[in-house]
Amino acid sequence: MLTALRKILGIVIIAASFIVGWLLMDMRTFMITPLNIPDAGYNYTIAPNTTLKRFAYDLDEAGVLTHPGYLILLARWNELSGRIKAGEYHFSQGITPERLLQQVIEGKVVQHSLTVVEGWTFRQLMDAIRKDEKLIQTLHALDDASIMARLGLPERHPEGLFYPDTYYFLRDTTDLEFLERAYRTMERRLMAEWESRAEDLPLQTPYEALILASIIERETALPQERTQIAGVFIRRLKRGMPLQTDPTVIYGLGEAFDGNLRRRDLVAESPYNTYRIKGLPPTPIALPHGDSIHAALHPTDGDAIFFVSRGDGSHEFSATLVGHNDAVRKFQLNKNAP
Repeated sequence: MLTALRKILGIVIIAASFIVGWLLMDMRTFMITPLNIPDAGYNYTIAPNTTLKRFAYDLDEAGVLTHPGYLILLARWNELSGRIKAGEYHFSQGITPERLLQQVIEGKVVQHSLTVVEGWTFRQLMDAIRKDEKLIQTLHALDDASIMARLGLPERHPEGLFYPDTYYFLRDTTDLEFLERAYRTMERRLMAEWESRAEDLPLQTPYEALILASIIERETALPQERTQIAGVFIRRLKRGMPLQTDPTVIYGLGEAFDGNLRRRDLVAESPYNTYRIKGLPPTPIALPHGDSIHAALHPTDGDAIFFVSRGDGSHEFSATLVGHNDAVRKFQLNKNAP
């Protein structure tokens, strides 16, 4: 009798060992076998307080995961079951259960992006934000003053205060949070440049530097010209000469500008008409890039106080009115001549 029991126990142990070995082998195969994910990938949002069990069975119901119990066992075996992080995830084709679990433990969530372009106005910035479906819209019915009040800046004019860059954000980011981030970035960049500014500049505050940088941004698309144009404007400011820059006039015209700047526009009363006023306009006219801010505070030395477009995106610089008039005749008045 005892011998029979020993034989039965031996058989049970062998069978159990076989089953455990088979399960371990099957689980190992499961861990390294890619999930059933389409070419475009699979998106899943883990809500706050979602359990690993709920997550695993949701993937099973979606046809992505074939053995949810294995994923749960794998997580528990590695003491990871309570460490999955909420957020929006994108699982690419070819991902294995092992890598999927690692991704949600590390919180590698989807990062959306929005590029804020240098030279944009605040209106263009808000248009782009309002069109972005990934941002939670909370400012859509507000005017500029109300938006600035929501930012805690009720007395500030919004133009130029937000740094142009590509920003990455999570799906639950609000438009206000996006603006706050762009504002803080601009503040950091502006103050860093202000602290290292050149000596003897006719700029009293970082805000004046921002205004000048925005004009430089709209005057040239060539990086190598920024400091040259800054030098012209700095010398004009020092001499009390009007800046005479078309972009400020165009900004002042607003929606009335039809693409053609006329002589009457250059003599019209406007705080942005730098053909009539001396000094800087009251606010920036666009979002300046860091290179334009740097140029405003580190202008090129020289004697040029004029410049005119050559028609190819570059400019001709002159130190005298005679030289400037010659350049105007060459590059502007005679540009259509045979």
